[in-house]
Amino acid sequence: MQTIAKTAVIFSLLGLAACEGSDLERGALGAAGGYAIDRATGGDGTVGAAAGVVAGVTCDDVTPGVCR
Repeated sequence: MQTIAKTAVIFSLLGLAACEGSDLERGALGAAGGYAIDRATGGDGTVGAAAGVVAGVTCDDVTPGVCR
């Protein structure tokens, strides 16, 4: 149950991260969030951080209406 709660909180924070201005800011917040999710679910954090960077940087390119 704790893992689900941690993951829900982290996803909500990542939603707020989409509101950041530049690719660098979104990438940094994505890396931090991805790392935290990966660690909360039992990983070592590396894959989550890498996925978070990619998601943060490309968010405004893939979904321009969501990420500004």
